[in-house]
Amino acid sequence: MSRPRFYYPAPLPLETEAELPPDAAHHASRVLRMRTGDPLCIFDGEGRQREGVITGITGKHVAIGELGPVHSEAPATLRLTLAQALSSSEKFDWIVQKATELGVAAIQPVQAQRSVAKLTGERATKRSEHWRGVILAACEQCGRNTLPQIAAPQDLGAWLAAQTDTPGSKFILLPEGATTLHAQPAPQSDITLLIGPEGGFSDEEARQALAAGFVPIRIGSRVLRTETAAIAGLAALQTLWGDFN
Repeated sequence: MSRPRFYYPAPLPLETEAELPPDAAHHASRVLRMRTGDPLCIFDGEGRQREGVITGITGKHVAIGELGPVHSEAPATLRLTLAQALSSSEKFDWIVQKATELGVAAIQPVQAQRSVAKLTGERATKRSEHWRGVILAACEQCGRNTLPQIAAPQDLGAWLAAQTDTPGSKFILLPEGATTLHAQPAPQSDITLLIGPEGGFSDEEARQALAAGFVPIRIGSRVLRTETAAIAGLAALQTLWGDFN
């Protein structure tokens, strides 16, 4: 049985004894109903983890001890950035969760013309905080020790304008894409994958993406939903050039 995993913001404790952060302590004692002697793992979100056991639970405090050596996560084969057009909150949460499990380094939410969700100001800030919680939970579940970065939502046009000179391979998933990932040369650096909203990109947005250096690709002969397209695209990239090999 795998050990329950808890996020412990960097730096990890150097001692063999420590105390879980408040949120992790609540989850361990009140949600998972863990007890003294139960094994666990703490990770810092920057690639490192330590294993230990619960040595005591007092009120809201959970003491941990017998902490083992620090283990570092191997660096990812690819540095993947998912630029995802905003969709309904439930769909976007699912995309963030699965993209984290699939090993993305960063997620950039973008506001497209046909995006159902519209996020600005305080609402955008709250959603960004919520997505970070989704990422933390996904990392705890999947065994990942490095938290992907999630940026504040940006207008798609403004974001594309800043991508013209960005290094690395850039792909946009379009039903009418002229090529496939298999036909592309192996990337030498970062990869950015741009996925549209439920209604797809407008012609203007597609032209902007091509002008910014994005290669239009397709995955199969079917039109995929936005959440399916994101996960299928990331999985294909990891299979061709990433850590699925």
